[in-house]
Amino acid sequence: MLKKLFYTTAILVGVLLFSACSGNSGKTNKTESDDFTLDEAALNQDAPLELSEEIIGDVIQNISSPVEMAALIKKSGVDFSQKILNKPERISDYNTSFKRALNLGVFSADLGYINTFDKNTIVISYLLGIKELAEGIKVGQFFDFNSLKQIATNSNNLDSLMEISVNSFNKMDSYLREQNRSNVSTLIVTGAWIEGLYIAGSVIKETKDSELINRIGEQKDIIDILLIILNNYSADPNFAEMVTRMEQIKQAYAGVKITTEFGEPKRIEREGTLVIVQDEISHVEITPEQIDAIVTEIANLRDFIVL
Repeated sequence: MLKKLFYTTAILVGVLLFSACSGNSGKTNKTESDDFTLDEAALNQDAPLELSEEIIGDVIQNISSPVEMAALIKKSGVDFSQKILNKPERISDYNTSFKRALNLGVFSADLGYINTFDKNTIVISYLLGIKELAEGIKVGQFFDFNSLKQIATNSNNLDSLMEISVNSFNKMDSYLREQNRSNVSTLIVTGAWIEGLYIAGSVIKETKDSELINRIGEQKDIIDILLIILNNYSADPNFAEMVTRMEQIKQAYAGVKITTEFGEPKRIEREGTLVIVQDEISHVEITPEQIDAIVTEIANLRDFIVL
């Protein structure tokens, strides 16, 4: 199975939108909970490794996109289920920037799942939810809500939607890092990643699909990557709680074995430039008991994020 550590930060068709419908996002009233800029107090001075903004940005973009998970779920033949997604009516309860950033990732992953199944009837409520969350953490200016809404509701070309959303997210991510706010990017990525695994885990309970099980098994390596970044901010109690909960997922993965076989390098064109991509084929050894434990811990962390 190809292991694409390529974070089309599509954060899925999701982090898609925002400004045209938002007017001026700068009009949001500033409260203490809206202040989510990183200062020295938010860095864990005792962390074994302090990471630069540039390194954090590079790592974030090397995390597997949950849009791949959504495609595998559809391929498994299982029916679409809205009940496993987060609910737009919960958004008003997310009154801290920490929760808003995490759930921006969650709703973006949900939107990718919705789009993969072409459920245009509910896409607008999720777009509006993402818009509200993005404005809450002051990144709404990077996205054209009206254009993306039109594509999301009328287009059958998921690749076009992904490309636009990736470009928009990259602009947002660059801005956040320039503003010393990589902690925000980290939370968005973590939320999207967890939601993708949660949705996949819900499907696995129903289908025992081997390809989905293998893909979740492959995520063992991602845990360490995210823990390195989250630990960098763990002087903040919210981040410290995330680290503790992620460690529980890591423990559930402890017995999973992954071996990697390198495939032939491929030449692809990206934004007019020819680049060489090294594909990797991962072989996962995972037992039913291990996948059950992993899915349970993922659900526990997901509950912490969305409830």
